[in-house]
Amino acid sequence: MNSFSMPNHESNGATPDYGRRVIAVSVDDVSKTYPVPFLRLKKFLRRKFKPPVEAVRNVSFNIHEGEIFGLIGPNGAGKTTLTKMIATLIQPTSGTVTVKGHDSVSDDERVRLNVGLAGAEERSFYFRLTSEQNLLFFARLYGLSSSDARRRIKELFKLFEFDELARRRFAELSTGNKQRLSVARAMLANPPVLLLDEPTRSLDPIAAARMRSTIRSLAQNSGQRVTIFLTSHNLVEVEELCDRVAVIGKGQIRAIDSPANLRTTHTQQEQVLIHFTSLEAADAEHALRQAFSDRFFTLERTTGEQHWLLKCSRETGDETLDAVLRVLQQSGAIVRSVEIERPTLLDVLESYEKETSD
Repeated sequence: MNSFSMPNHESNGATPDYGRRVIAVSVDDVSKTYPVPFLRLKKFLRRKFKPPVEAVRNVSFNIHEGEIFGLIGPNGAGKTTLTKMIATLIQPTSGTVTVKGHDSVSDDERVRLNVGLAGAEERSFYFRLTSEQNLLFFARLYGLSSSDARRRIKELFKLFEFDELARRRFAELSTGNKQRLSVARAMLANPPVLLLDEPTRSLDPIAAARMRSTIRSLAQNSGQRVTIFLTSHNLVEVEELCDRVAVIGKGQIRAIDSPANLRTTHTQQEQVLIHFTSLEAADAEHALRQAFSDRFFTLERTTGEQHWLLKCSRETGDETLDAVLRVLQQSGAIVRSVEIERPTLLDVLESYEKETSD
């Protein structure tokens, strides 16, 4: 599959559930180009200037109600720009973005009523106010009454185990707690769509695990299934949470699919590690060289003179492993353990980046 092919089972029946689910967010042929600032003045003064920056180019995808949709890519790939366009903070140069059927440009107020945004670098809180005072302020901006705001804030503080920090000034919070408060603020008005830009950034492992559990429960809530658009550099987290993942590079979508399908369709190779013991390692090596090419495997000694590690690659699901184990057993070796290192989203991301640079 080349770098511009886009596996997407949304329309080919591989995930039939999507065909019956309502589209919550639609991004249709969206591009965003940042023009050169003060271009006419720079030309008049004959100053050098860089060309316009094309941050996003011809991006299209749909996110269904109740889906956790992930976006991964290197820094500068366009993840934050896309998130801000969905949130109406940036207008696209071309194309359309709709949230719950409302256009992000012509009906931006209705879009903002339907989304909650938690950014990776939050700077809009008031540092002198406490956590509770900050959320009260933003709750009133959302139109919540004083009683409803206090009730909702109490629920969120309980959800995020934030009670002891409620009366602490925002400036005194750790980076991780500021991030948790940002996600809580995004949820203040119970929006049907959440835009989470690196939601577990700077969180300790326990807090990050709780955040992932919260995100998962929001999408699975039978009462109101929240649609979640998630960007993260934590690929294990993305694989754990997301129903589908889009890979973006240099402003273009390279692939869209489930994490499992991305791994298997783009990277077919698995690494096999076999630990074995043998009194006659030379016999085992000779048998392996007769059965397989020298390039197929590597053999190295581990702890102890009789302990060895064999490394080889295979296509996902083929019979290579059975053949290797059979040869080892016939040579008198005793297999101690077998480990299979399957492709990860990092392998997929690195593969697309390599194709893009080539």
